[in-house]
Amino acid sequence: MIDKTIAFSSVQRERENEMKEILVTVYEALREKGYNPINQLVGYILSEDPTYITTYNNARSLIRHIDRDELLQMLVKSYLAE
Repeated sequence: MIDKTIAFSSVQRERENEMKEILVTVYEALREKGYNPINQLVGYILSEDPTYITTYNNARSLIRHIDRDELLQMLVKSYLAE
């Protein structure tokens, strides 16, 4: 058995990729149902009220797998990196 050490940055990058995939899925579900996805996501992030997110395509369940603080950190980091 090979003993490997995973760098923290790669674990963090994996988590950020997972959160991005979830956000894209939720965004698409909201768009497909006719909602303004940005407004709905902002409402959810500010209030953490899951009713801002549709149940369509399991979006509401998916978004709850993301910690709000972790999501805000990722969004700010992403915004400032560009």
